Amino acid sequence: MAGHSKWANIQHRKGRQDEKRGKIWTRIVREITVAARAGGGDLSANPRLRLAVDKAKAANLPAERVKYNIDKATGNAEGVHYEEIRYEGYGIGGAAIIVDTMTDNHVRTVAEVRHAFSKYGGSMGTNGSVVFQFKHCGQLVFAPGTDEDKVMEIALESGADDVVSGEDGAIEVLTPPSEFEAVKNALEAAGLTPEVAEVTMRAENEIELSGDDGARMQKLLDVIEELDDVQNVFHNAAIQ
Repeated sequence: MAGHSKWANIQHRKGRQDEKRGKIWTRIVREITVAARAGGGDLSANPRLRLAVDKAKAANLPAERVKYNIDKATGNAEGVHYEEIRYEGYGIGGAAIIVDTMTDNHVRTVAEVRHAFSKYGGSMGTNGSVVFQFKHCGQLVFAPGTDEDKVMEIALESGADDVVSGEDGAIEVLTPPSEFEAVKNALEAAGLTPEVAEVTMRAENEIELSGDDGARMQKLLDVIEELDDVQNVFHNAAIQ
């Protein structure tokens, strides 16, 4: 992990997400729909749905829209059936990229993803070609200046795997996916609010890209993220 760039990269990502709030709402609605259809509408019994609703709240998605989509998904109403498909590939400098999609037409989606990779300097890989470079885990990131000792004590007591301090002062808490909610709740109960809290695919090692290579990589990521069927993009590039 390139600790010196961690906080800057997180702030950059949050800023770009804020610029695309409408797109984020669409993705969250899809996630709510699929989670509710798969596991039911009871938040207490459906962890995936709880996380999706938490994302909706953080993105200021209206509560009535959240309820409507849960009700629609669990009421067996006619609607679009979404399929979850993951694609893997390479970006500039061999950086690893994972693209998670949710689509009602996989032929369209794979064509769009492949076109984005090839047109902007990347290449599609096969299943399993890059995923081994990532860890599926819960991730909570705290701003520089947060009490590290307090974070570490509460995080480890509540089930976290590790607490990582960056050179820039940011603190990263890593958890098993199954323990994410418990750790997050324990930290927030102690007055420790993370800037980022999500179950993610975390890169085990980063590739630093700057200058033209960094700009080209950012363009490739932007184009992929703008595709209608794309839910999440994970990569191991530290763009300077």
